[in-house]
Amino acid sequence: MRQQETTASTRNLDQIVVELRTSREITHNIRHQGRIHELPSRNRLLRVVEGLCAALFPTHYGRADLNETNIDYFVRHTLNQTLPLVRDQVRRGLVFSSHSSEAGRLSLDRRAEEITDAFTEQLPSIRALLFSDLQAAYQGDPAATSVSEILLCYPGMTAVIYYRIAHVLYGLGAPLVARLISDIAHSSTGIDIHPAAEIGGHFFIDHGTGVVIGETTVIGRRVRLYQAVTLGAKRFTEDENGALVKGESRHPIVEDDVVIYAGATILGRITIGRGSIIGGNVWLTQSVPAGSEVVQAQMRTSATIQPKSLDQRMGQWTI
Repeated sequence: MRQQETTASTRNLDQIVVELRTSREITHNIRHQGRIHELPSRNRLLRVVEGLCAALFPTHYGRADLNETNIDYFVRHTLNQTLPLVRDQVRRGLVFSSHSSEAGRLSLDRRAEEITDAFTEQLPSIRALLFSDLQAAYQGDPAATSVSEILLCYPGMTAVIYYRIAHVLYGLGAPLVARLISDIAHSSTGIDIHPAAEIGGHFFIDHGTGVVIGETTVIGRRVRLYQAVTLGAKRFTEDENGALVKGESRHPIVEDDVVIYAGATILGRITIGRGSIIGGNVWLTQSVPAGSEVVQAQMRTSATIQPKSLDQRMGQWTI
């Protein structure tokens, strides 16, 4: 009896496999350019980001027992292990997006190496920006007791680290890898930052869950966001066939020294003027001038706000 059931199940499974092949290859084919691709790997990219974080902040994300005699060796060893993974994942992303034949793959290999080399050279600049973001978090949150606490416990800081890495890769020509890194950050923090967004230094996301920053958003320096803030698009332009037009600037511009409180939704290519304060749960679809205060959909223009910069308010310190 059991043998008969097994045989019947096998026949049913064979039929399911045939139907899935028909769906996959004919009726519902979703393969990019109609080909099977060597795709980037989320698991490998998670290892990449963890390795890069360890190289950028060795004692926090690497090993706690590092000292002056071995820390440079650790960083070099970590980069020697991580950068080949970066190159391979970038190459896979280029192959996915390319129309090249097999013979053209060699040029993609060289391009992946060039992107990886250029990315490596920017690691010190990435760390400098992240240092400014740490300054913003430490200065902007009275609950923060140390830089280590921010690096280890703040999801907003994690999301910004991943964003800074992804943004550089995006700009160098590895958009798919950058998007996957952003999605890894989104999955672990609940914060969704498109890697193409332009974000200045001293950026702080407090609490962070539910924050969305769209592709063409531009954010200045010393900007602070709270949880559930959306910087999104108001509408999407369609072409004559009804398809969405890609690449238009459709997200907000947030100028320097702006604070946006929890739950605010800011939509469209509008400008939030320097030093403005956007209150919680505000729905905003029009530009506001510098120094504005917007509370619960009622905008009132106040005297120009000129807060001191973080650089002016704090002394020199290192991590």
